[in-house]
Amino acid sequence: MNPTADRYGVFGHPVSHSLSPFIHAMFARETGQDMSYRPFDVPPEELVARVRSFFSEGGSGLNITLPHKLAAVELATELTERAAHAAAVNTLALRDGKVLGDNTDGIGLVRDLCDNLGVVITNRRVLVLGAGGATRGVLAPLLGLQPEELIIANRTADRAEALAAAFADLGDAHGVGFADVGDDAFDLVINATSASLSGEMPPLPPAAVGPQTVCYDLAYGKDATAFVKWAQSIGCAQALQGLGMLVEQAAESFHVWRGVRPQTASVRAALRERAALLGGRG
Repeated sequence: MNPTADRYGVFGHPVSHSLSPFIHAMFARETGQDMSYRPFDVPPEELVARVRSFFSEGGSGLNITLPHKLAAVELATELTERAAHAAAVNTLALRDGKVLGDNTDGIGLVRDLCDNLGVVITNRRVLVLGAGGATRGVLAPLLGLQPEELIIANRTADRAEALAAAFADLGDAHGVGFADVGDDAFDLVINATSASLSGEMPPLPPAAVGPQTVCYDLAYGKDATAFVKWAQSIGCAQALQGLGMLVEQAAESFHVWRGVRPQTASVRAALRERAALLGGRG
């Protein structure tokens, strides 16, 4: 490794499972960028000091993963519009002595769905499960594609309603409890809860998924997640995990840092080969 290379990394806790170093190493080789990228296990109580130290010691950029995405908002000198909408940051970049906070999760999801998988969102009915930070990070790009209807379903309906109201300026979204999603199958169902990583499923009525429905889990694992297994068992059109989103959001972060947009097909293929050995999220 070149000791003078520009330094990047990912801050998380835990972070040993992260695929980001592998992804960014492939991007750097592909694009001929002189850079290094390392994982850093950073407990929440050390986040502020460690981020400041990283940049003061010459670091160029960071990815921020669980559980730090919300806290990282306060560490940025300025926010991009998509980070401000998401109220979460997964990318920090040093720009003229200032720290720019960005969020590339939403555009990563949309690129994987639309560009890689050929899923149509415009004028389609979309259901998003969960009203936490993961949902907040992807709503703006989804609404920007003008779905016919976007429903946020959550165990606590009030949280879903509040989240929908927060994005009312971007499109027509509605929040409901899981029991109130209706009896008509959606075109796209996105699981933005973390439940399936622990083998659990949100209490979603099976009628929400039909033979034309694409089901997409933002999480990924070494085996199919509980949500993917459930969706396949009731006959959906496709059931997919979030590895493609992971790669696409990383490519967007890389572009923010280096001004170069890497191709993602070879990285996605390499990760599919590794999927049997590695699992996780972010």
